[in-house]
Formats: sequence, C-alpha cells, structure tokens
Amino acid sequence: MKIHIIRTLLILLLLETFFIIFGFSNQNGEESGSLSTNLTKLILKQINHDEAQNDEQVIKKVEVVVRKLAHFSIYTLVGFLLMSLFSTYKLQERKRILFTLIIGILYAISDEIHQAFVPERGPQITDVMIDSLGVTFGIIIVLTLLKTYYKIKKKVR
Repeated sequence: MKIHIIRTLLILLLLETFFIIFGFSNQNGEESGSLSTNLTKLILKQINHDEAQNDEQVIKKVEVVVRKLAHFSIYTLVGFLLMSLFSTYKLQERKRILFTLIIGILYAISDEIHQAFVPERGPQITDVMIDSLGVTFGIIIVLTLLKTYYKIKKKVR
C-alpha cells in the first residue's frame, strides 16, 4: 500500500513539474524576457552588484546564464522524479535509466517544439541539450542516493 502512495505522489509532482515547464514555455518572448531580466537583476542585487544591475551588457550576459541554469535545474527535477518513480518498480537499473532518459528528452523536445508556436519564441537545440544534461544529472542524484541508502542499510544489518 505504501508504494502506491509514493508512486502517486511522484506522478503528481512530475505532472506539476511538466505543467510548470509548459507554463514558462507558453509565455511570449516579452513575458519570458521580462521574467528573466527581473530575476537577473534580483540576483545581481543579492550579490551586492548595484552598479552591475543597471549595466545592460552585464544584465544580458548574466541573463543567458540564468536562463540556461533554469533549464538545467527544472530538468534535473524531471530526471530526479522520473528516476525515483521508475526505481519503485522491479526493473533493471539500465532500463530505469533508459526510460527516464527517453521520457525526459522527449518532453524537452516537445517543449521546444511548443515554443515554435509561441509569439517571439522559437525552438533551440542547445536548450534540448541542456535539458538532457539536467535529466542525466537528476538520474545521477537518484543513483547516488540509492547506492548510499543500500550501503547504510547493509551496515545496519
């Protein structure tokens, strides 16, 4: 019974993550750019670069990094959730990894295709590559946590 609750929770978190990604991708270029610029200015302010947050060249350079880190981070969550979900099933590790990669990368591709239909946006292969790296990192996190858990569990016995 407990495993069904865990699976349901993981599926709900995964669906919510997909909806969040869809929502960000559904923003037109102006909305998306404004969000990124404001977040970049907030980051620059937090690291005490008051002069930098008013310098358009600095903002544009940092904003690119912020946008790419956002891609990487949210797809790390996708990889983490998918791999966690598949780890609740009795599957070989390589199948869990493969299923997670396939679903994560297919969603990244579909997300970029979706952006082709949003005003002032467009698909970027580099974003799919960054998203794929994020999914991979999420897988690595789960594998590391599971290996650590099993080592601890083995020592306790």
